[in-house]
Amino acid sequence: MSYETIQHDMKQVVEQWMSSDYLREGELFVLGCSTSEVAGKHIGTSGSEQIAAVIFNEMKVLQEKSGVQLAFQCCEHLNRALVVERETAAEYMLDEVSVIPVPKAGGSMASYAYKQMTDPVVVETIQSRAHAGMDIGETMIGMHLKHVAVPLRFKQRNIGNARLAAARTRPKLIGGSRANYEDTRLNDTCN
Repeated sequence: MSYETIQHDMKQVVEQWMSSDYLREGELFVLGCSTSEVAGKHIGTSGSEQIAAVIFNEMKVLQEKSGVQLAFQCCEHLNRALVVERETAAEYMLDEVSVIPVPKAGGSMASYAYKQMTDPVVVETIQSRAHAGMDIGETMIGMHLKHVAVPLRFKQRNIGNARLAAARTRPKLIGGSRANYEDTRLNDTCN
């Protein structure tokens, strides 16, 4: 898999996020990514910080354009902890843990993100508070998303060889049949 192909795939996804109007400045956006799966290998077997670099750079474009705060999920060896900027951890009152992700314990994506961020920390959980996210290579980010997650069907379905799943969240519907949901962020998806 060429880095140009991965970059092209990521650019397509970033464009679709930006045209969706689902992201708001300051919201949490979580990314789970298996660089092994992007390369066409089994998750956890062939991590690549070079692939992580391409994906990270496009995620920074998404952050700059939308104003979201990024959280990069670690692998299962670190219990899917997340790498965030210290400022994000403070704003969301997230508890820092003492670990630095490396490719074999944390994953190449989280390890690379940690090295690139301005003032990174690892937090054990974001307590189901992410407003949106992407899962590249079936890394299971659902635990980090707010209730209620709404799956998105972007035209771009893969990043490299890895399957892409994306979701945004919406507020819970309350009030029953007499409630009015007009002018809310439901965007015609009340299911």
